[in-house]
Amino acid sequence: MIILGIETATARVGCALGGVEGVLAEFHTTRGRRHAETLAPAIEFVCRSADIDLSEVSVVAVDIGPGLFTGLRVGVATAKALAQALRVPMIGLSSLDLLAYPLRTSERMVVPVIDARRDEVYWSTYRQVPGGIQRLTDYRLSTPRELAAELSASRRPYMLVGDGAARYADQLGENGLDSGVEWSAYPSPGALVELAHPRALREEFVHPSELSVLYLRRSDAEINWDLRHGLTPEGGFDGIALEGGGGPDVPPA
Repeated sequence: MIILGIETATARVGCALGGVEGVLAEFHTTRGRRHAETLAPAIEFVCRSADIDLSEVSVVAVDIGPGLFTGLRVGVATAKALAQALRVPMIGLSSLDLLAYPLRTSERMVVPVIDARRDEVYWSTYRQVPGGIQRLTDYRLSTPRELAAELSASRRPYMLVGDGAARYADQLGENGLDSGVEWSAYPSPGALVELAHPRALREEFVHPSELSVLYLRRSDAEINWDLRHGLTPEGGFDGIALEGGGGPDVPPA
């Protein structure tokens, strides 16, 4: 089984190939935020590097957000097009899950934080469980100060990760908590492939037509349109493509 992972939720664009042997090839770049121009050549590059023809891909995994609207749309549209052309199923995973997964051995609560712009961040919280990591809260959108207040109220030692944590370090740390902050700014396409693999073995697939993007709020263009026309912008879920509801586990490695 060969899995192609596509990751475009943040300023980084990347992709990876892997399977039962682990990650076979991976590419990522944060230069210029040229997601549309970079993604197709990146997929060709990882295929050449792994000596795998695109026709050998049996599953397409994609980061469904939350994150940058343009990046997400490029990544999800490309992933759907490839899955339909190859006639293979898809797996959608959250960018916050991908950020938390590499820290699954931490004894502290893991808090991935993605910059949502407009002085807001996307975030969730996770804890270590045998063989993996479990999400404790829903995916959230708030100001950095609101997140800091939530972390202070939890009274648990925690570890921040992500570009939002780096950008708003002054606000997230102003409560004086010993957070033990460690930085890993962007979700990894390699982590996407690793997380998708156990789901693929369990055949927890999504048809391309059913996969949605996890936005958490409307785009800046929609918000600006409302502001120009004297309307009050309201947030909300555009679509959730994760199974169940109520805090699913991030699968063990």
